[in-house]
Amino acid sequence: MTSFRRLFIASTFVALAGVIAGNAPAVAQSCQSESFEDDRYIVCGFDLTDTDIRLFWQQPGGGPYATFSTLANALDLEGMRLEFAMNGGMYGDDFSPIGLHVEDGQTLRAADTATSSQRPEPNFYKKPNGIFYIGSGTAGVMTTEAYLSSPPGARFATQSGPMLVIDGDLHPAFIVDSNSRKQRNGVCAPTPTEVRFVISDGRVNFHDFGRFVRDHLGCENALFLDGGSAPGIYAPKLGRDDPPGHGGYGPIIGVVGTK
Repeated sequence: MTSFRRLFIASTFVALAGVIAGNAPAVAQSCQSESFEDDRYIVCGFDLTDTDIRLFWQQPGGGPYATFSTLANALDLEGMRLEFAMNGGMYGDDFSPIGLHVEDGQTLRAADTATSSQRPEPNFYKKPNGIFYIGSGTAGVMTTEAYLSSPPGARFATQSGPMLVIDGDLHPAFIVDSNSRKQRNGVCAPTPTEVRFVISDGRVNFHDFGRFVRDHLGCENALFLDGGSAPGIYAPKLGRDDPPGHGGYGPIIGVVGTK
């Protein structure tokens, strides 16, 4: 059993104890630093049985949220609290998602099935790319082709690429000891009700990142979200509210709690 899983189980018992004692239930969040070979990562895990994970992009009045603090303030006005957030995939200069974006069951951007690598975000088009989705109490990562051929009935979904792990195998384009090392973030769902968000502490290549989520976290399918200066997380318990590297974020994955 990994140290992360031991901590996750322990935090679950703490949350249950709070409910038994009559306290208001809190979001079951567990964020910690994990090391794997020569690299370190921040891993934040959530259980969908007591966690509300959503996708955000545009504010009700128009325009993208663009920063975690803007989203947090907007939720605060609605009597909610942003517990955790991570940039949710690649986006254009106007902060609009490049690929599929689903919010509350509504498709705001259609899936992008183009194959050309001569695009602004060549990593997105390293096939297979994929989709992270949240359904009714379940979550998962699928290749774009599998998702479109058998839609899982997602309430929220975001498309990015490349896939990090596909049915237990690393993406075929990944190169051992590649010198393309950047800060990267991604997501996986080791079980239908568990979600893991990962961001590297430093610079890693795709091969090492994929091995971390597969061999250390036990994820059979995992999706790369973004890299370079774009990755970021919002985790108040860690003192993290990462500013965007390109003037703003596009899609944002957020964990929402009640105040």
